[in-house]
Amino acid sequence: MTTTLISGANKGLGYETARRLVEAGHTVWVGARDPERGQRAADALGARFVQLDVTSDSSVDAAVATIAGDGGLDVLINNAGIPGPMRPAAELTASDAEDVYATNVVSIVRMTRAFAPLLSQSSAPTIVNVSSGMGSFGAVTDPERIESQIVAPLYQSSKSAVTMLTVQYAKAYPEMRINAADPGYTATDFNGNSGHQTVQEGTDAVVELATRGGSGPTGTFVDRSGVAPF
Repeated sequence: MTTTLISGANKGLGYETARRLVEAGHTVWVGARDPERGQRAADALGARFVQLDVTSDSSVDAAVATIAGDGGLDVLINNAGIPGPMRPAAELTASDAEDVYATNVVSIVRMTRAFAPLLSQSSAPTIVNVSSGMGSFGAVTDPERIESQIVAPLYQSSKSAVTMLTVQYAKAYPEMRINAADPGYTATDFNGNSGHQTVQEGTDAVVELATRGGSGPTGTFVDRSGVAPF
């Protein structure tokens, strides 16, 4: 039985990822900051709940202890993220940047450091970092892609950082499969449900990476069609 933890799994892409992985036979831990919402989501999914604030050392350490005490972990999906303020670039502040990077980037470092020892005990240790085509240099410079039409300096640069962290951690932990996924433009409350993809389509790449069973390449960036441009 594969055991998987998904951060930010009480709604949106995280929730759909949890649903699909439960359906695939994984034991899924729904990680969420809000205990009431997280437990409600876990109950609806037939999953387990663990309180998890990815911006807090103590919360992450407590989640490690809970999951370790219940048998361990095979797959970590770093899904939690925030868009940050949608204001003109000239109005963005250093405080705004700190908030976005704390959740989208620093949390990857915190979660990887905290869970790596537990994952190392698995026979198929896997990390999936949910990045975005919004952070792809190839996508944002391609006039035919929607990512090139959006100006969101903090969110987009944070997702570039997530993808680079993925590549570097893949080198640092060669015994693990560590990859990044681009969900694509998916209809969730993250974007006011304006995306053209369904949540199932948006989770295709994440689920595919999470169900490889420790095989396949590491340090890659993929979307539902295959390898994506960095």
